[in-house]
Amino acid sequence: MASVTLDNVSVEFNIYNGRSRALKSEILRRAVGGRIKHGPHDSITAVEALKDISFQASPGERIGIVGHNGAGKSTLLRVLGRIYPPTSGRADIRGSISSLVDLTMGMELEESGFQNIMIKGTLLGLRDADIRALVPEIAEFSELGEFLHLPVRAYSSGMLLRLGFAISTAIRPDIAVFDEVMGVGDLSFHAKAKARLLRLVEQASIVFICSHDMTVIRENCSRALWLEGGRLLDDGPADDIVKAYLSKMTPSAE
Repeated sequence: MASVTLDNVSVEFNIYNGRSRALKSEILRRAVGGRIKHGPHDSITAVEALKDISFQASPGERIGIVGHNGAGKSTLLRVLGRIYPPTSGRADIRGSISSLVDLTMGMELEESGFQNIMIKGTLLGLRDADIRALVPEIAEFSELGEFLHLPVRAYSSGMLLRLGFAISTAIRPDIAVFDEVMGVGDLSFHAKAKARLLRLVEQASIVFICSHDMTVIRENCSRALWLEGGRLLDDGPADDIVKAYLSKMTPSAE
């Protein structure tokens, strides 16, 4: 049975020779969220991307994740997708996972599209026989045709994302974790991708959706987590969390 338990999970990144590089520190802060703190030595800067995050998720739950840029949402998604291990605390994630956070993660630029299907399928935990059985479906969905025989370094960024999306959504996971991933391909592919995501939401036991579109959260989630500064600010019914979040983001004029 699929389940997710995070118990006081923190994720921290040590950045060396970072304090004197203000621009680099700001870029890192925006990329991973949380807050920047400085150690006793000028040569070390630590980014607290997540701090003491605790919650549980059970089968049947559709959970939205909201927060402004730099709140730690992407880092949390990567923890849920088993991409980032916690620096401290415990992340007990049981069940197969499809993570649509880093669609091209693990791809080898010098290998062909077909070879990358095998590579990424292995990273997703599939057996060789299972991956090979999925190859025709992935190839058809990606619409890459003969390009699948070429090294993926020859692909445009859009083609690479389409291949990653086709692979990551070909499996039927217990837990689905995805971010703002609808910007893959042209309008016809966009429609296909949206339909595939909806099917993924319906079939997975537990779903985590991170989006800046509060309509997406309201329509697809019964519960939401609100992150701010790498911490879990609130956890509750999606409608209540969205209302509170929007109220804080757009305060009324006095």
